[in-house]
Amino acid sequence: MQIIKDKAIIEDTFTTLADDAEPTRGDISVSLSRWKRDRELLLAHPGKVGVRLQASDATADLADDLKRIDLIELDFADFADGRLFSHAWLLRGRYHYQGEIRATGHYLLDQIFYLSRVGVNAFKPAKAEQLASILANLHDFSVKYQPSIV
Repeated sequence: MQIIKDKAIIEDTFTTLADDAEPTRGDISVSLSRWKRDRELLLAHPGKVGVRLQASDATADLADDLKRIDLIELDFADFADGRLFSHAWLLRGRYHYQGEIRATGHYLLDQIFYLSRVGVNAFKPAKAEQLASILANLHDFSVKYQPSIV
C-alpha cells in the first residue's frame, strides 16, 4: 500500500503486527503494550521498528526510547478525539522526536493540514483513492497566523 510521507507518495514498508503475532522480517510496527512487553526483543529486530499509539496512551511511556524507534503511528479510532494531535505535538516539541509520525485510522481530510502543523509528516489513508486529496489538503492554507511545531 502507498502512503504519503514528507509530501510525496511512497510505498509503505512497515507490517503491522498484532500483539500475539510472531515478528516478521522487515519493518514492523507494534502496539505500545507490546513495545513495553517485548522491548528488548524488538530492539534486536534487524528491520525498522514502529510503535502505534492510541489516544489513551501516554507519550511519556516512549520518551526514553524515541531515538531507537523509527516510526510512531497515531491511530485515530474516532475523528472526534483530538488527543493524538497532542501526542504529535509532544513528540516533536517536548521530546524532539526526529522520526516519522504517521496518522492512521479515522482522521478526516479536513484535519490533514492541522495534523501537519503539529508534527505529523506521514499519512496512511483508509483508501488509496484518498492519496491525491491528502496531498492537496497539505496545502490548504498559504498564510498561517499561529506558529506550528514544524
